[in-house]
Amino acid sequence: GGSPASSPSLPSSKDESAMEDVYKCFCAGNAIDGKWTSTMLTTRQLPSIGKSRVALGAAGLACGVSLMGCALITEAQAEADEKDAVKIVLQTEEQPSLDDMKIFSGTANLPLAAEIADELGVPLGSVSIKTYADGEIGIQVHENVRGKDIYIIQPTCPPGVNDNLMELILLVSTMRRASARKITAVIPYFGYARQDRKMQSRVPISAADVCRLLEAMGVDRVVAVDLHCGQIQGFFGPRTPCDNLEGSVVALPYFANLNLKSESTIVASPDAGGVHRAKHFRDRLKKRYHIDAGLAMIIKQRLRANAIERMDLVGNVEGMDVILVDDMIDTAGTLTKAASELTARGAKRVFAYATHGLFNGPAVTRIQNSELEEVVICNTVPLKPAAAQCTKIKALSIAELLSEAIARIHYKQSVSALFNTTK
Repeated sequence: GGSPASSPSLPSSKDESAMEDVYKCFCAGNAIDGKWTSTMLTTRQLPSIGKSRVALGAAGLACGVSLMGCALITEAQAEADEKDAVKIVLQTEEQPSLDDMKIFSGTANLPLAAEIADELGVPLGSVSIKTYADGEIGIQVHENVRGKDIYIIQPTCPPGVNDNLMELILLVSTMRRASARKITAVIPYFGYARQDRKMQSRVPISAADVCRLLEAMGVDRVVAVDLHCGQIQGFFGPRTPCDNLEGSVVALPYFANLNLKSESTIVASPDAGGVHRAKHFRDRLKKRYHIDAGLAMIIKQRLRANAIERMDLVGNVEGMDVILVDDMIDTAGTLTKAASELTARGAKRVFAYATHGLFNGPAVTRIQNSELEEVVICNTVPLKPAAAQCTKIKALSIAELLSEAIARIHYKQSVSALFNTTK
């Protein structure tokens, strides 16, 4: 504040108790993190303030706030049948800016992080991540993050799922200890997502445990893309919102440009659990590009993990162009067997879309030798060299979608509006 001579004078009073009330009212307006919020002061909240002294307290708050350059609006309600209260609204003109935003990345998918930073017009933050001889991970941030909104881009994907997860946890911890104002973990691929429930006795629910780890480190918000199971959002507490972005909005324009016709297009799910995802894809294809495709489903019976015993088709695909929709491709066993089944049932062409392309084990060889016309994925996971050379695999960038989501979160705008547009 200024010198005593230039400061606004407080209301004069010889009553020390009343002056104490002025101070209490002034302090009541100061919210956490220096933010000024709407505050309701009543005689119940401040018992020492009598009905005749509420106005004096408000006046004291007005004088104190004027020293801090804040705009003040007071509204007194004096009706006898109403509660004695003074509604004080403190407003500032402070708006989020790019100067308050910092983008950092782990080592899991640096090219995607660089794309996102470029889309936002923000330089990628400087951080050193190294592995010591004993396997431990060392992290050091080389710039000031105090009071900043931090966005950490790190998919917990293979290879090195556990190393990538530990990097993310330590990055969140580093930012929290460095006094960052808000930390958002952007996790394009959420590792352990398939372990989201107990399928047998004496096993962990690993997806929930990962969420608890992130919360314990102090993450404020999580942004994921096409979680294997949407209910994983509920593994985070209500103080840690989790946005599950739809990667299909990146793929829809690509398929719309393939000259697909409503009467000869089917969207199919390779398993019963993914029917909702396939239906959602079909509905968006109709809403945005007026392609009214049919719906089909394949019911698979697993012999063991990553091994299919048999498949049954629900729906008619004869003479149709079929788009198989899934959230991820791991070893591609399910996908290629589904393509074979569809072709045997008379499908003309079989395409596939999955948000996450892991391509582990013999996946690339299986795809190359399959009946699949083309496999479309997003770059949530770095594409392996063998997959990059496969002529049937097409990778689309999800950087624009993630950068738009980050910008909307930063500027306190709706994220769901990204998916509600018709185009």
